[in-house]
Amino acid sequence: MHHDHVDRLLTQWQQQRPDLDCSPMAVIGRISRMSRLIDKKINKTFKNYDLSAIEFDILATLRRCNTPLTPTELYQTLMLSSGAMSTRIEQLAKRGLIERIASPEDRRSCSVALTEKGRALIDQAVEAHVVNEKAILDPLTQEQRQQLAALLRAWLLSNES
Repeated sequence: MHHDHVDRLLTQWQQQRPDLDCSPMAVIGRISRMSRLIDKKINKTFKNYDLSAIEFDILATLRRCNTPLTPTELYQTLMLSSGAMSTRIEQLAKRGLIERIASPEDRRSCSVALTEKGRALIDQAVEAHVVNEKAILDPLTQEQRQQLAALLRAWLLSNES
């Protein structure tokens, strides 16, 4: 059996604190390390399209929903503060990737929609993102991926509010 970084930590804890059950570290430590590795690989793909992770999420959300959204709807979907959302919307609008659409009912309110340029960019970026994610999961069989997805879903359903 091959040993990873987490196995070495667990062995050290077992030697130093045999009274302590450190088995949760086998899961949490690995998920934490995976998250950092995955983020690095995913952000590299986004960078190829001159997008941050948040900008990708905004454009992808608009593309998925396929309808203009208010900044409030966007920031609630993405769990961002309204201030951070306003800044990102401003930057994406300046780059011609999204446009603001004034509300006919309320002049103070607006929706945000993808421009043709924004739609073309997010379509390319999302295709590259999916290819990248498949490569990231390459070490796992299809069955292992389904098992892992089911386990992660079960954990998230009982921990997300």
